[in-house]
Amino acid sequence: MSTVADKLAKKSSSKSSNKQVRLRLVYIDFWSAVKMSFLAAIAIAIVTVVSMVMVYFVVETTGLITQVDELVGTLSDGSFTLQQYLSLPQVLAFSAVIAILNLIVVTVLGAVVAGIYNLAVKVTGGLLVGFTSN
Repeated sequence: MSTVADKLAKKSSSKSSNKQVRLRLVYIDFWSAVKMSFLAAIAIAIVTVVSMVMVYFVVETTGLITQVDELVGTLSDGSFTLQQYLSLPQVLAFSAVIAILNLIVVTVLGAVVAGIYNLAVKVTGGLLVGFTSN
């Protein structure tokens, strides 16, 4: 069975001083994919928590929350204040919940993608990857 990648490989088989190797990726280890996606999800979770705290500090420093409280106070009876819902502990708790949900979703998504790739390889034959030595 001849594929387009094989035909291109035959066309580009010019003699050069660099050694070229063409390998076919036909299997992704499921547990390795789960571990790598878990590590990537941890990095994304850390970035999520830090960025939400940084945004909170910027909004708090500029006084935007107090200005919105004054605007809401003029429109309503003043019983609702944004500062009681937007404090540092609430922001940290919300960002931690989002980070944990994101951790679960990214890990499961990595496992699903590895499984789908392993099933698709049976039909397509895998990816043809070329390596050269310089």
